[in-house]
Amino acid sequence: MLTIHRVRSIREADGVSGDAVVVDGDRIRDVGTYEELVAQAGPGARTREWDGHLTPGRFEPDAVSLLQAHYWPDPREADTLGTEPLSGHALRDLDLSDTRWGHSARRGVQRLLAHGTTAVAGPFTHPAVRVAVERSPVRVLHAPRPHPLTPSSAADFAVYAEPEGVCLVTVIAGRMVFRRA
Repeated sequence: MLTIHRVRSIREADGVSGDAVVVDGDRIRDVGTYEELVAQAGPGARTREWDGHLTPGRFEPDAVSLLQAHYWPDPREADTLGTEPLSGHALRDLDLSDTRWGHSARRGVQRLLAHGTTAVAGPFTHPAVRVAVERSPVRVLHAPRPHPLTPSSAADFAVYAEPEGVCLVTVIAGRMVFRRA
């Protein structure tokens, strides 16, 4: 099914301007104005409208540290551990099992998705963290690569509200993996 993502503007689209992208499966089919893309896509296309600016997804070069050297507390632990990631002595004092490490990594990935991250640097050496990342939608890259918003490129992008820069939605391989409520 074709999906048209309509936004205020598209940023970093390699000279292509417009206010919409058409996603076909896991690829961007076209970039341009909403009116022209609706006409090309036909009546079966689904439209999603976002009040923000569409950009390529973020690459997180510090993902290994964020996920293997930090514990992302469960919301049920907020009273005792707080809501921010723990590291250093606070992390060592937790004496985490592999199960808790895996749950922490999944919560950490969710936070990354909520900031528009579509790719992370690897490799991950902690087995439970590696499994959590492999099961997540983020792409693991060994170096950042330019990811233009052009026809036939991977449909990996985020939409941010202005002026606050809050991520509204993150899409990886054409699938919406995060949406701000």
